Amino acid sequence: MTNMYHLQNELKKEFQLERMILFSDAVFAIAITLLVIELKIREIPRPLVTETRLMESLATLIPKIVGFLISFFIIGLFWTIHHRMFGYVVNYTPKLLWLNLIFLLFVVTMPFSTSFYSEYIYNLLKSSIVVYVTNICLLGIMNSFLWHYISNPKNNLCEGLHPLVAKYFLVHAIVMPLIFLAMGLVYVFIEPRIALWIPPFVPFILRAVTAKYRRRLKKLHIPF
Repeated sequence: MTNMYHLQNELKKEFQLERMILFSDAVFAIAITLLVIELKIREIPRPLVTETRLMESLATLIPKIVGFLISFFIIGLFWTIHHRMFGYVVNYTPKLLWLNLIFLLFVVTMPFSTSFYSEYIYNLLKSSIVVYVTNICLLGIMNSFLWHYISNPKNNLCEGLHPLVAKYFLVHAIVMPLIFLAMGLVYVFIEPRIALWIPPFVPFILRAVTAKYRRRLKKLHIPF
């Protein structure tokens, strides 16, 4: 009877975790899909359509395309971290559910902040960059809270997670918001035109910052 109860309890945990993970994946997918909705070609009356006007209309989308690409890869990176994180989770608590839900709150606000950012960023207005950077920073903060809570052995939530792997992904989750925070500070207090060139370098900065962790993990033959 005890074994039967234990089996039912384990199956229930597995089912609840699967629901949470599927819900999270759906939120990520919807957020990424909503990003592309803003990419609309300005309608030109049919009698006035020419190649020149069509290309001019397409050119006006460049800021939005740039914003879309940046946010697509930001959300994609956080999804890969989230996916890897929950690959170790074997248990759940109400606190984990709420931490994950608050994290997803800042995922679904990315299409709004991206639209605001890409619409007005080249007018060199401060409010658009403040909203966008704040969204990314809150996303990173909640992601780090999730990692810290899940990887803490006292919470008994995960199995097979090496402390070095946990630290690697925690650093990965924190560094990107810090880069965008630096971008916001440069934009507001130093020179906006310099700040606009920071996002393309995010992958290289991330790789440089986490290089020592990757080397140690490879040396210890720990998959990550």
